[in-house]
Amino acid sequence: MCGIVGVLGDHEVAPIILEALKRLEYRGYDSAGIATVNKGVLDRRRAVGKLINLSDVLVHDPLAGKSGIGHTRWATHGAPSVGNAHPHQAGRVAVVHNGIIENFKELRADLAKDGIVPQTETDTETVALLAERYISQGLSPSDAAEQTIAQLEGAFALCFLFDGEEDLLIAARKGSPLAIGHGDGEMFVGSDAIALSPMTDRITYLEEGDRAVVTREGVEIFDSENRRANRAVQQIAVSASKVEKGGYKHFMAKEIAEQPTVLADTISAYTQEAEIRLPTGEIDFSQTNKLTLIACGTAYYACQVAKYWFEQEARLPVEVDIASEYRYRTPPVSDKSYALFVSQSGETADTLAALRYCQGKAAKILSIVNVPESSIARESDMALPILVGTEIGVASTKAFTGQLVVLASLALKAAMQRGHLDSDALAERIAALRNLPALLNQTLATEGRIEEVAKKISTAQDVLFLGRGSMFPMAMEGALKLKEISYIHAEGYASGELKHGPIALIDKDVPVVILAPADALFEKTISNMQEVMAREGKVVLITDSAGAKVASDGVWETLVMPTVDPFLAPILYALPAQLLSYHTAVAKGTDVDQPRNLAKSVTVE
Repeated sequence: MCGIVGVLGDHEVAPIILEALKRLEYRGYDSAGIATVNKGVLDRRRAVGKLINLSDVLVHDPLAGKSGIGHTRWATHGAPSVGNAHPHQAGRVAVVHNGIIENFKELRADLAKDGIVPQTETDTETVALLAERYISQGLSPSDAAEQTIAQLEGAFALCFLFDGEEDLLIAARKGSPLAIGHGDGEMFVGSDAIALSPMTDRITYLEEGDRAVVTREGVEIFDSENRRANRAVQQIAVSASKVEKGGYKHFMAKEIAEQPTVLADTISAYTQEAEIRLPTGEIDFSQTNKLTLIACGTAYYACQVAKYWFEQEARLPVEVDIASEYRYRTPPVSDKSYALFVSQSGETADTLAALRYCQGKAAKILSIVNVPESSIARESDMALPILVGTEIGVASTKAFTGQLVVLASLALKAAMQRGHLDSDALAERIAALRNLPALLNQTLATEGRIEEVAKKISTAQDVLFLGRGSMFPMAMEGALKLKEISYIHAEGYASGELKHGPIALIDKDVPVVILAPADALFEKTISNMQEVMAREGKVVLITDSAGAKVASDGVWETLVMPTVDPFLAPILYALPAQLLSYHTAVAKGTDVDQPRNLAKSVTVE
């Protein structure tokens, strides 16, 4: 959510910052701006909407200077407008901010005692006003920033720029990620290593509570106790090709198409011969009596699928919780239980807060992430990477299926350790896993047919998704994908729940997508499908050849998938749901990669 870039460079920084901000567009934003210091004078430019609007402003009103900060804003306090866009400036201070300052009203009331009145609706402006007040009282810019940061409550990543200071940036993080980039006589600040990758491959990740004093000579970091901290410099490898579309119309299309390749890499990392091997260490599931899975959004649905796997295969009781609700009900946590947190970015604020709630209570804190350097990974006893590469599209695709592969591997490992799966059965499951990329490729070959169906769905106002067993969470995930990027209202239900309310919605104008591989629950699902058809519902049946042979008569549309081991069906059936949503959104002309009101990484509550 939001994007921060800071540069102390050798060249004019406005074009450099603008280009870096473009690499953060995937995080979601509604306005953008840049501030620089040139010949000691602080100045800024801002615009609402896409970065092309800011680019137009800079063409007509250039911004000189070799020191600067930039920001893409996703509105929290105050509607999108030029006035509410970052950077915010108060006198000699400009600041960019990711997160939420929770005590900004109290701070505003204190500022009002000195006659200081905010000009915007944002919480962030309060940070600039506080720092400016401290400078007016005689403090240096660095000390003013330190005193300001000490007063802030909430979650934030901050970067300060000061009038008269062409060799100084102050950065700080609490709850929102922030990194420092090291160059040759240049230094950089970014909320994401992707933004900095064209400028440097040497990154220092700030830890919780850190404050950094950045000059062209280097960085001095202080921890939450204001002690000098020695944070490691890491070599990163985010190539330009990782954040380019590679000939595809959208990042989402590219990332859907990448799944056979990236999941093959994930499967190889977690399977060796006929064994499950974890790439970051070992864990013994025979030592726990309960597993709690916690996540948000699409990752939450991955956890819902995994509940079936762990309980059916390993006979391990599983509780699944939405991270934003978990800690507020103050659940008891057994000291013999394991807690597993799933997050693509590893920075999801609610998931991180839930993890911290479990620290010191659960026997083990595990995580599944796509960013090994993330906060969630660093604060876990063991972090398991999904290894799918950078995901740019806001609607998760390859990260979701990567999470499923890792969760499936863990469930199989747990089943072996708990004595519910013998070596021959495990070998069969691993063989099926290794064959999965080939089945994914076969599924992608049906994209043209899925596009035809999507065009028909694109005229609907409401769509229902139904599934049984592990297809139930996949129905919820399919509905989420459709509503995220096409803005069509969609809901996912367990097929057996149809008669308990949702069937009232069925009529001739409502497409109903039914996920029904020919498994042990197939006949019951088809019985529910017949109830839909009896009420003129337009059924889109997604099944395999065996299912299509016995159940496709009279349905509106049938999409035939390859035959797959029922254990792995959720991973395979994710693809038609993704493609259906993608092509529906394309048919409607929506912004597929950056859907309205959404952000890639939700780093505030």
